[in-house]
Amino acid sequence: MLDPRKLHLLRELSRRGTIAAVAEAVAFTPSAVSQQLSALEREAGVPLLRRTGRTVTLTPAGHLLVEHAQAVLEQLERASAALAAVRGGPAGPLRIGAFPTAARVLLPPALAALTGAHPAVIPMISEIDPADVSAALRAGELDVALVHEYDFVPPVTDTSLETEPLFSEPMYLTNRTAIADASGDPWIVGKPGTLCHTMTIRACQAAGFEPLVRHCIDDFDTVLAFAAAGAGVALVPRLAALSPPPGVTLTPLPLSRRTLAAFRRGHGDHPAIRAALTAFHTAIGEVKSDPSK
Repeated sequence: MLDPRKLHLLRELSRRGTIAAVAEAVAFTPSAVSQQLSALEREAGVPLLRRTGRTVTLTPAGHLLVEHAQAVLEQLERASAALAAVRGGPAGPLRIGAFPTAARVLLPPALAALTGAHPAVIPMISEIDPADVSAALRAGELDVALVHEYDFVPPVTDTSLETEPLFSEPMYLTNRTAIADASGDPWIVGKPGTLCHTMTIRACQAAGFEPLVRHCIDDFDTVLAFAAAGAGVALVPRLAALSPPPGVTLTPLPLSRRTLAAFRRGHGDHPAIRAALTAFHTAIGEVKSDPSK
């Protein structure tokens, strides 16, 4: 019988690439992870890993088992959700991840709705970049997370996760009426490696120029403060610009940012997850103002 805990380690190795990265994710030592994977090979009866010096790659049998591991782990999530539903209503800790603007604008009313309807639920919030959500969900560090995706940036897919769309919001340009008009301006963008950074660079490229990046800032309140001081122009989503400071004008663009809830595949029917999704939709309905007016 194959051990699901070992299958989880194999799946993580297929995504993270190294024993050390898997060990860090699951709070094991590299030696312990290696021992568990060796034990899984013995259970499987075929080589799953190819070791060359310090490099470890999956064999064809290893890749095949990862595909089946995903189905097994998904069914276990479904079983866990079904048992939770039998036990009763949502209760206990619920670990929620969110990017900063969602944490600031959406989560306060969402938490009020969630705990008002289900007082036995204990929300635990972690601010997290969407790029790190997949790993945190797979590792069990989070139960559900708010993530976003932009136009010009292909969504990152992870077959071990499911998403539920929540809402779409327009993007705004600060202190200019069109992106092309800002070709000679200094730009305020997110830090390299973030979706915000990539979106801004590609939006400018689509308008026919490479932006003059002057400032790399992730916090949109700071971005707007810089824009108000004349330090540059920026693209900001509506949630980040509900109360723009004096000195900032906002022009809506035919670009959007979409927010989704992400959770482990098979876990979406868990009563606490469903309760959280309902609370997210309730909070979204309360945020309707247009900062450009």
